[in-house]
Amino acid sequence: MHFSGKGEGWVGQLPARAAPAVIVALLVLNFLVLNLLVLHPLAFHALAAEPPQSAPEDQVKAAYLLNFAKLGEWPRFALPEGPSPLVIGVSGGGEEFINVLKATVAGKMAGTHMVVVKAVSSDAEMKACHIVFFRASGRKHTQAAIEGLAQVGVLSVGEDESFLREGGMINLVREHGSVRFEVNADALDRSQIHFSAKILALAKTGYGAARATASNSPGVISPGGSLPGEDARQVQRRVAPEYPEIAARMNLKGTAQVEARVRPDGTVKEVRVLGGHPVLAEALASAVKLWKYQPAPRETVEVVKFSFGTQ
Repeated sequence: MHFSGKGEGWVGQLPARAAPAVIVALLVLNFLVLNLLVLHPLAFHALAAEPPQSAPEDQVKAAYLLNFAKLGEWPRFALPEGPSPLVIGVSGGGEEFINVLKATVAGKMAGTHMVVVKAVSSDAEMKACHIVFFRASGRKHTQAAIEGLAQVGVLSVGEDESFLREGGMINLVREHGSVRFEVNADALDRSQIHFSAKILALAKTGYGAARATASNSPGVISPGGSLPGEDARQVQRRVAPEYPEIAARMNLKGTAQVEARVRPDGTVKEVRVLGGHPVLAEALASAVKLWKYQPAPRETVEVVKFSFGTQ
């Protein structure tokens, strides 16, 4: 790293013994900052919510792809244990993005697997990968080709509005100047590739999630039955979720969604997060665990949405 201007003069004014230590400290700090996005899972949310203005879109998308590689769990038939590489293929687009992605993954590991990048075009080349990123500028693929990837345990990632409808699993989208991701849960299930609930909770509501009841009113809970054709059970005792203090400090707003498994006697057996910021979703889940529903002949699954602070 080259220090110039005021910074260089400041170091030059330090005693001879102190100057090397200060330079080393600055180098370490710089290294940590540059690598935070791709080394720490919490950076996954930072990218989803508000990427730095100085980060070009290609770099943000490249960081997403690396995080998908590091945080996903592939079936053994697709990615056996051992030192074999985890391959990210890029379909379409130019060399510029591939170079950005290669620089992002250089030297990075996903478990025991070195992450590598290559350009792909044929079905055979795509099926030899573990992740395939379809660039919007090179859309020559068909729905059958995308769906075929799920059968061999390949994660398909796109960047246009029709991608999930065609069977894609994850789509990167721009929203209010930021890059977010949305998920086709059905396609992801078919691929047998798994991500933790905390990671999926960061996703926008994607394709296949229309079964949930929408809510646009601030502080309004929207319960709904999660099984087609089944009416929602009435809530006999409802506990409103508290707006977390940390959420207030961060000015977090938005909708959280959870799924509650309810016993025949109406008590809540367990709650699973479906979407929303993890802080808000955890607050909603904690409240719903205390709910009491009307009795029913059998155990049911209920979906609950709550909007925190939206106008």
